[in-house]
Amino acid sequence: MTQPVGRILPVLLAVGLGLAAAGCESVSGLVASAPSNDQTASYPQKTPRLQSGDKVRIHVYGEDKISGDYEIDANGNIAVPLVGSVLAAGQTKKELEQALATRFRNSQILRNPVVTVDVATFRPFYVLGEVEKPGEYPYRSGLNAMSALAVAGGYTYRASKSRVMVQRAGEKGFAEYPLSPNVPIYPGDLIHVPERYF
Repeated sequence: MTQPVGRILPVLLAVGLGLAAAGCESVSGLVASAPSNDQTASYPQKTPRLQSGDKVRIHVYGEDKISGDYEIDANGNIAVPLVGSVLAAGQTKKELEQALATRFRNSQILRNPVVTVDVATFRPFYVLGEVEKPGEYPYRSGLNAMSALAVAGGYTYRASKSRVMVQRAGEKGFAEYPLSPNVPIYPGDLIHVPERYF
């Protein structure tokens, strides 16, 4: 009799733990504690595109009077000496480099311009809801949902520890994501931590 019980006991324990994890969202984060490969594939990192409020650092080789920091205005443009207004919003750093080089060449100011663009400062991201310190925070590269909440002081005791709501910059409404380090956060994102289900 002891041999069948020894075989059945581990199976019963495994089934019991599985039911507990499936039926209770708030048990030590069991539901969202180990993101699967599917989650990693669902939220690929993308190159942030420049938007109004970002500040870019432009360097034109051999042209110190043109090189400097430029803030992208509300219309999405930067005002560059000698070539005027250049659209920057919606572009990557590399795309803006190419656009500036083309403008310098076409205006016959520089024959073979060498332009590099770096982001001096991105626009901030925002954290609301059940966190200790809701508010506006400066963006840094590589930010994810977990690290963003850590910057905001962590959860309150009422917070859901398995899901987070994110409104991407330029999008309408919030999308729900599992609370995971695989969920990237981008400049201008609005993060809302909801209350947990009791």
